[in-house]
Amino acid sequence: MDCIRLTSESPYVLLLNAAFLIPIAHYVLAFLFLLSLFLYNFVEMYFIQELFTAFRGQRVSLTFNSSCDLYQEVVSKCKMLHGRFSSTPWLCSPHLQTVFLQLFERIPACNYQRQIFKTTDGETIALDWLRNVDVKKTYKEGSDGVPSDDKTPIILVIPGLTSDSNSAYVKHLALKMTKSGWNVVVSNHRGLGGLSITVSTPSLSKDLISSS
Repeated sequence: MDCIRLTSESPYVLLLNAAFLIPIAHYVLAFLFLLSLFLYNFVEMYFIQELFTAFRGQRVSLTFNSSCDLYQEVVSKCKMLHGRFSSTPWLCSPHLQTVFLQLFERIPACNYQRQIFKTTDGETIALDWLRNVDVKKTYKEGSDGVPSDDKTPIILVIPGLTSDSNSAYVKHLALKMTKSGWNVVVSNHRGLGGLSITVSTPSLSKDLISSS
């Protein structure tokens, strides 16, 4: 009779009773496990992955054509592109790095020299130069770009989609590479870098229609 009465109860009641028998500590562990999976995938915290590799970093992944001239002349000779990258262990997420940079990092002062470039469709693009010679002496107003006889190697920096030459990470990169003996030019996207889009909307629409 007891068996018949037990099986006649609702299965949901049985599940609820069984759930109450599980210690709370097990629920806490399960919650922490799910939270760690969320942080690892959504927030991109790669601490565990770095831990398994003894913080030696991951190999840089490149997508390129090994037969092209760019690879033969630049990529194949740049050892850094064939090495490993290891982030700071306690800032192993790119999102945490961005937040930390905005809150605590001191943004360096970069005295850019602006060069205005006109495109064939009438758009205006700002090229901001930071020369190696400018970080070693007093900045001179009125200069435009780099003299033609300057033999210093040049690094072209293309910021992220919504960034420009005034972004913190761009300034850090520009100043560091300039102090290392390079001339740096930051190519600001259209409508960024303090410049407005100069091509009217009808003109853009016409170009898009003709190209399609």
